[in-house]
Amino acid sequence: MIRVLLADDQHLVRASFAMLVESAPDMEVVGQAANGKEAVELARSARADVVVMDVRMPELDGIGATRLIAADEDLAGVKVLVLTTYDTDEHVVEALRAGASGFAVKDIHPAELLAAIRTVAAGEALLSPGPTSLLIARALALPPAPVTGGPEDLSDREREVLTLVGRGLNNREIAEALGLSPLTAKTHVSRIMGKLAARDRAQLVIVAYESGLVVPGR
Repeated sequence: MIRVLLADDQHLVRASFAMLVESAPDMEVVGQAANGKEAVELARSARADVVVMDVRMPELDGIGATRLIAADEDLAGVKVLVLTTYDTDEHVVEALRAGASGFAVKDIHPAELLAAIRTVAAGEALLSPGPTSLLIARALALPPAPVTGGPEDLSDREREVLTLVGRGLNNREIAEALGLSPLTAKTHVSRIMGKLAARDRAQLVIVAYESGLVVPGR
């Protein structure tokens, strides 16, 4: 079972999402938070697998809450899926840098939201290449991504893999593009994350854009 925590300051939104999540046979709602502070506290006590996090909330917003969750070693296995009203919301980039594993818009189809939760829970980044490239192009003035290495620390093959991750490809698609086995592609991604001290694939996407391996609009 995927343990889901819902964080949104609108009770009706939380109730609607709770009904949807509970309707899935492989998910359960383990908590609901009305603000970022509650979300962090519940993430610690409820041991959620995925936090569905609204960006704009009182007391502590979703970005701040995501940053606290990502920085807590005891919550290393908790994934954050950020929800936003618009897919051009520049706050999404801040959330990804803070440690979110992906984002989705609030008017997402119910089945797509459940699929998004499963994707994030499985450790994959949920990033739409089109909107993501636009977001990053408009947010290059934000502080650097929270990683300790750079593409110069990678091998040629690893830079190729990082480029494809930045373009939104999953492990299977990377394997097909480079003539590798899916396991080898997954191993490359894991090694890249280790070398760059990246929390997940979402941060790799940020690095790929900021380093120029992927150019917005191309």
